[in-house]
Amino acid sequence: MRLSVGISPCPNDTFMFYHLLNSGQFEIELTIADVEDLNERTLNHELDISKVSLYTAVKVMDHYTILDSGAALGKNCGPLLVAHRGEDTRELKDATIAVPGRHTTANLLFTLFSKGQGKKVFMTFDQIIPAVQKGAVDFGVIIHEGRFTYQNYELTEIVDLGEWWVDFSRMPIPLGGIIAKNDLPEGLCNTFSRALHDSILKAFSEKNNYRAPIYTFIREHAQEMDQDVIDRHIDLYVNDYSLSLGEEGRATVKKLSKLAGDL
Repeated sequence: MRLSVGISPCPNDTFMFYHLLNSGQFEIELTIADVEDLNERTLNHELDISKVSLYTAVKVMDHYTILDSGAALGKNCGPLLVAHRGEDTRELKDATIAVPGRHTTANLLFTLFSKGQGKKVFMTFDQIIPAVQKGAVDFGVIIHEGRFTYQNYELTEIVDLGEWWVDFSRMPIPLGGIIAKNDLPEGLCNTFSRALHDSILKAFSEKNNYRAPIYTFIREHAQEMDQDVIDRHIDLYVNDYSLSLGEEGRATVKKLSKLAGDL
């Protein structure tokens, strides 16, 4: 069976999926796209298996299941609200805020934090720092590599929305996960999840071996080519929750689902 699979170009996804994609275990039609594009495709039920924002995952549970492996959860790894130096969250009410997609967990976290203040402008994550820098928007919610590079663009952190979530919920931040269609052949979801778990373990065994083919694949797709940024990205977003959501991971997804439903 040929599977349509979507992942983002971010180093955590390419790191986790490299060995699965090259194992020959599955016949895969691969899509590499911005996570908001993947969110929209799964909302339309276009992909069999895909990385998505967990905010999107909880919206499509009638058609998809969250796999145990491949998640991006943790602490101190959430989106940042940034602005030019001197801005202040008290000004959110009349401000414009660039947000990386309507269906992203970053959008949900900002909405909960801001209590609906401000006018959102949705754009892909790589457009946000330039938009804030040139003054096209007042604030930006940044994710992925932008978390490590925003200071290079004379921006300053206003709020770490990940820290805010942990203080608010006492749970890790449920950012992204891998979902699979419920109508796939019996047992396939579990087989794929185990294969992804093994792919992640193998990737860990090659970590920092920059001559390994896995790093060529990662660099081919990364938005930020600096190796230190790539390493920090992987260190932050690939962890024990990526190997297995576990009870705590599923509990924080359940919490996210409730809050999303209450909005």
